[in-house]
Amino acid sequence: MNIRNIAIIAHVDHGKTTLVDKILHQANVFRANQESGELIMDSNDLERERGITIFSKNASVEYKGTKINVIDTPGHADFGGEVERVLKMADGVILLVDAFEGPMPQTRFVLQKALQLNLKPIVVINKVDKANCRPDEVHDAVFELFFNLDATEEQLNFPTFYGSGKNGWFNSSLEQSEDITPLMDGILEYVPQPKTPEGNLQMQITSLDYSSFLGRIAVGKVARASIEEGQWITLMQADGTNKKQKVRELYIFEALGKRKVTKVFAGDICAVVGIEGFNIGDTIADAEEPEALPVISVDEPTMNMLFGINNSPFFGKDGKFVTSRHLRDRLMKETEKNLALRVMDSDSADSFMVYGRGILHLGVLIETMRREGYELTVGQPQVIVKHVDGKKCEPYETLVVDVPQDFASKVIDLVTRRKGEMLIMETKGEMQHLEFEIPSRGLIGLRTQMLTATAGEAVMAHRFNDYKPWKGAIPGRNNGVLIAKEAGTTTGYSLDKLQDRGSFFVDPGEEVYKGMIIGETNKPGDLVVNPNEGKKLTNMRASGTDGAANIAPKILMTLEECMEYIQHDECIEVTPNFIRMRKVILDEEERKRTAKSMKAEA
Repeated sequence: MNIRNIAIIAHVDHGKTTLVDKILHQANVFRANQESGELIMDSNDLERERGITIFSKNASVEYKGTKINVIDTPGHADFGGEVERVLKMADGVILLVDAFEGPMPQTRFVLQKALQLNLKPIVVINKVDKANCRPDEVHDAVFELFFNLDATEEQLNFPTFYGSGKNGWFNSSLEQSEDITPLMDGILEYVPQPKTPEGNLQMQITSLDYSSFLGRIAVGKVARASIEEGQWITLMQADGTNKKQKVRELYIFEALGKRKVTKVFAGDICAVVGIEGFNIGDTIADAEEPEALPVISVDEPTMNMLFGINNSPFFGKDGKFVTSRHLRDRLMKETEKNLALRVMDSDSADSFMVYGRGILHLGVLIETMRREGYELTVGQPQVIVKHVDGKKCEPYETLVVDVPQDFASKVIDLVTRRKGEMLIMETKGEMQHLEFEIPSRGLIGLRTQMLTATAGEAVMAHRFNDYKPWKGAIPGRNNGVLIAKEAGTTTGYSLDKLQDRGSFFVDPGEEVYKGMIIGETNKPGDLVVNPNEGKKLTNMRASGTDGAANIAPKILMTLEECMEYIQHDECIEVTPNFIRMRKVILDEEERKRTAKSMKAEA
């Protein structure tokens, strides 16, 4: 059978998952009267809530007698590890670019990986129905990007399609067509059939699937020969060990599900059941004469956080997995499928160092664990420092901000205060396009400040660039925090009296404990307050009205905002139903003693 394997890559929000929807509808995967909803591939709860793709997924459609395997990939730089490994399954890529924004940092990152793997690119300029879009300029910018990334002559000669995924049309010119048939024909015409060299079986495991009935399932593309049900194979692992195993069942991808088959030929993507102890990057090879494929390499992580057990007074009230053994097993399980994540033991038996690609990457892991019923504490995110030629170096990133012209000066001021340097400033329609080089440390906590300063108008994106010399101290949070003096339930009377001291993260009637952060002060310096004091009741009538406590509603913070907000002596307690910020040392006297001894050492 004719096969085409294609991955869809683009910057976040440029319309990858919407394009997959249209391909599925075009190939009549659904019955005419079937409700399919939108963004079909974003099946995970977290993906639906945030409106972003986090995990890459496979689907396949049949079009004009050809089977097209489609791989939807995430667009955030933090999930680059996902994209790097699934590109190994593809023979061609659809590079999707927004007709207004043009190529963005993540576009550059994923395109570079695709060109290095020698994949055939098709460029699709999406959202041409948007106001003040500029498809021709964007086409030139994409060509320039290919050229800068040292594309070959053949790759530079890429076909371009224009259209609007939302309105359901793509064409090789700017004229509106009936549907996306021109693009589907383009995939058949330009994407090469998988190359199938002669020789014995070879298949690289590029992703994992899990089923409660079948256990762990290996997914990958058969590189040569064929694989059969009941066949004996050799599993060749990255550390050089080889294990003889037997294939129990084989599945191929069909529409949004899988179909059981007895044999899969080279070039097709399949799922293998019955193999144990494998990792991503291992090779399934012939039983008698095994040959391994090169191991998948993934870029290094740039940020780390300390994950520990929940040791607050509210320990065990909310979650069902609370011990360090639970935490360790869960983190180790995550490293099997999340290639860009590393886990190390720390000095204490109750905590682990977790290394990832960025705040979003680590935030999604914490959010997933919390929903599974885990309780944990996480510390402040730190960047990973290296010593190059005896010099202390830190990771730097390229930061791109698109913002209305009135707010451009505020953005420049915010970034330069955090040791960022401006590289490019251009006007695109009514927007100002700014590019900076900034240490990764400067990005922690920047998003919240920038959205406040620009009334929510700024669109920012960043990607890792390189390690460069340390830039010195970066100013953190200006104001101190309000800390609860003792355990109890907050009262409206008490919070009303404390309102001129700062703003609160709690409402009246909430349980608090000693050392918990309950608000932000108006000035620098922390303040210990008592939010639990009740009104003394007498039998005298008060002349004023009693219920005149007008308390401002509490400030709601997401997990990522909390991660960006806390300082080095603070941590976040995460349980299935609550996210609380607290001091690492809960007792006030002990905090003072520790601060004194640290000053003396310094």
